[in-house]
Amino acid sequence: MIRKMEEKDISAVMQIWFETNIKAHNFITKAYWTSKYEMVKQILPEAEVYVYEEGKNGQIDGFIGINDCYIEGLSAQSMGIGKYLLDYVKSRKTELRLCVYEKNVHAIYFYQRENFRIQAEETDEDTNEKEYVMRWGK
Repeated sequence: MIRKMEEKDISAVMQIWFETNIKAHNFITKAYWTSKYEMVKQILPEAEVYVYEEGKNGQIDGFIGINDCYIEGLSAQSMGIGKYLLDYVKSRKTELRLCVYEKNVHAIYFYQRENFRIQAEETDEDTNEKEYVMRWGK
């Protein structure tokens, strides 16, 4: 089930955020993600965040965070949940944008398969890594 994030979900969402960022971005140091943890935890409630909750025990297995039409983050711990969350947001928006690191080839393929197109290339000032600006629209 997908639902809006509640305050009680923040710890679980942050654990997924941290673990998936380290796994997906092995070209960026773990120290970088550790240094961003508290800042992300503070601003998370300001975004429109949806969680994927599995079963009766209420375990959160993924989330998507959006500001207006910009996807701040999409993280899931099981196959298929990321697509499910993205489809949920697509059904509510007419346009979506995001940035994805050039070295995160798996994510680029995922978003291209979901009809996102590369609009621009830039460099993330925090990490000095090249990233693509991608857009989806109806």
